[in-house]
Amino acid sequence: MSTLPFDAASAVPFYKQIYDGYRDAILSGRLRPGERLPSSRALAAELRISRLPVVNAFEQLLHEGYIVGRAGSGTYVNGSIPDELFRVEASAGRTGASVPPKSPAIGALRVSLPALDRFPLRVWARLTAKHAKNLTVDQMAYGDPAGYAPLRAAIADYVRTARAVQCEADQVLIVSGSQMALQICALALLGRGSAAAIEEPGYPGAHDALTRTGAKLVPVRVDDEGIDVRALAATGKRVKAVYVTPSHQYPLGVSMSLARRLELLDWARRSGAWIIEDDYDSEYRYASRPLGALQGLDAAARVVYIGTFSKVLFPALRIGYIVVPRELIDSFVRYRESIDLFSPTLQQVALADFLGEGHFGRHLRRMRVVYEKRRDALVRGLREHCDLTPHNSDAGLHVSAFLPRRVSDRAVVREAARRGIDILPLSTCYLAEPRNGLILGFGGTSERRILTACRTLGEVLRSPG
Repeated sequence: MSTLPFDAASAVPFYKQIYDGYRDAILSGRLRPGERLPSSRALAAELRISRLPVVNAFEQLLHEGYIVGRAGSGTYVNGSIPDELFRVEASAGRTGASVPPKSPAIGALRVSLPALDRFPLRVWARLTAKHAKNLTVDQMAYGDPAGYAPLRAAIADYVRTARAVQCEADQVLIVSGSQMALQICALALLGRGSAAAIEEPGYPGAHDALTRTGAKLVPVRVDDEGIDVRALAATGKRVKAVYVTPSHQYPLGVSMSLARRLELLDWARRSGAWIIEDDYDSEYRYASRPLGALQGLDAAARVVYIGTFSKVLFPALRIGYIVVPRELIDSFVRYRESIDLFSPTLQQVALADFLGEGHFGRHLRRMRVVYEKRRDALVRGLREHCDLTPHNSDAGLHVSAFLPRRVSDRAVVREAARRGIDILPLSTCYLAEPRNGLILGFGGTSERRILTACRTLGEVLRSPG
């Protein structure tokens, strides 16, 4: 493709330039469904670069459904994707979204809230209604505590392709969100008085879930490469499990480096400990292609992998999943059944179709564009109106920013809430020596409202006391 925008002198990685160029060409209609792409070898020769960046870009396009490969024939633009589905600025009627704008009661910059107004509600309603009218007797009875089999298979297919997770359908356990997943991990892996390591700072929800069994938390500091494995090994405690967020550390936003991932896996293998990997919003990455899961590098089967649909679809769905090592699956299912028997079957059946018919992949592609614009608006607003620079904004649906030590983040959050801004104090994520800061979400807030909220937040930060 001789018109592909490409600059060998640019700081943007080669594979990202190629990926962005083809994606934009497909979304704009310059490349039509069924049109053939050049081979990776031919494109690499045309651009005068090695073949690896081209292969990486093509793999990403393939994983996201923009292109398809045909054995012995080549690579083509996916013919099953309607062009209008990817025009993010189109009307709700064209995109299939039919959710009215969010109520003002939901505060601006709320953390962990996706763009509910962009969810394809009509598609979801159609799938739910179809199955509600045709539920079988078996589907109306008590369900399998491990989950609806076709949904488990669909999730296994998705995480293998998109997240490089090593699993089969019988290792997938359906749960009611990531918080239940953490509770089951605590029950199955920890006992009273046992040590559980956790990132410092880290996710307060994990703090709560892991201590419910009487386990003792061991905070381990996080740096720009993720959890400090040497500090973990030096705690002198017999740690039974460690909770990590490798793809997008909560709350600081850093991604665990490959070297640190391999070091952590080696530590777990040698110490006989379990790794709980919370992959809560890995689908959204803006600085590079989405990172594969830590679990995909695990040759010793020491990683328990947690995913959720709350951030990528909508929180009220209450469906998450755990990918469990085979030696643990029976105990995980027993604990899951003891909590609430099984997840609602109708939602599972509809979600299985939502994934299987391609609606999920299309929704993710649309939302990456939306969220990147909202992320940019928040970063710009914080710098211009609040004199704050996010710690890391490469991925996810939130950013965090440190405050001067003399400024109480809790006081800022209280005053911001009074003015309709729903942010969180960073200090609540620490167990040992808290630092003042703010955690701000951008997924569920429009660009215009983000900038208005940043101006208001700037006034709060500049006000005395």
